Amino acid sequence: MRYFVTGAAGFIGSHFVRELLKGSYGTDVTSVTVYDKLTYAGNLENLASVADDPRYTFVQGDICDGELLDSVLPGHDVVVNFAAETHVDRSIHGPQAFLVTNVVGAQTLFDACLRHEIARTVHIGTDEVYGSIDTGSWTEDEPLLPNSPYSAAKAAAEMLVRAYHVTYGLNISSTRCSNNYGPFQFPEKVIPLFVTNLIDGGKVPLYGDGLNVRDWLHVDDHCRGIAIAIAKGEPGQSYNIGGGLELNNRELTEQVLAALGADWSSVEAVEDRKGHDRRYSVDDSRIRALGYAPQHTFADGLAETVAWYREHESWWRPLKSKAAIK
Repeated sequence: MRYFVTGAAGFIGSHFVRELLKGSYGTDVTSVTVYDKLTYAGNLENLASVADDPRYTFVQGDICDGELLDSVLPGHDVVVNFAAETHVDRSIHGPQAFLVTNVVGAQTLFDACLRHEIARTVHIGTDEVYGSIDTGSWTEDEPLLPNSPYSAAKAAAEMLVRAYHVTYGLNISSTRCSNNYGPFQFPEKVIPLFVTNLIDGGKVPLYGDGLNVRDWLHVDDHCRGIAIAIAKGEPGQSYNIGGGLELNNRELTEQVLAALGADWSSVEAVEDRKGHDRRYSVDDSRIRALGYAPQHTFADGLAETVAWYREHESWWRPLKSKAAIK
């Protein structure tokens, strides 16, 4: 199988490519083309361990560039679209870039998949498209009610997934994951932000009352879920992927503080984010029926993540200056 993976120099995409080339998903991998614009969050160091693999090729490019896609996409069997602007805070202050990449970019890529008769396409989404839920959990049949420019752009891409299957017959599915964490995550996201700040003896910013709830998903579990969706997912269908552990932000902060040997004096209360969703919770029984189950406990995953950032200061320290939140 010949894979074309967009946005794969980022956190989740690079993990998927590393594991794909390692053979973790039980598929016959003939080649993997990584296609990435290398924005602030794209980093080829994330792929250094596979860069010498003869099956690996890197192309620097924008998914909005249809002509470039036409020159490099033919001959591939599977397209996996990780390419996206992802940080909510950045979307609040500059939404246009999110609409261009997450909507126009997705449409441009899907068009290219049609032109070149790609056998299978999977688009990587987020649970944030559902909005906020006080009780219970979202199934994939819930209406999309996004509350930030980021989630609105991702929701629009989800609509395109459905439209390209129904209208054109594209063999495409989407996944909607909960909050990811793990090694190689850009240090403006909450867990690596907190970990790296505490390593430096600094404080960690806690939004509002700290009671916003998120489900936490190790990146390795997420990528295994994606591999299952590629192999077994139905065209036109979406698949929630969850980690199975909900924590409010105060609870999360307490666990990170404990892992770094810090206490609550290292916490700095900050003004809440605009439009801050209160709670996310996904029902992922649809993909569990295909064989998915998370394998990482949060305690073990957090310990592994903290150890990785302690051991890889040379990776994250140059990136801190590019982070939206410090």
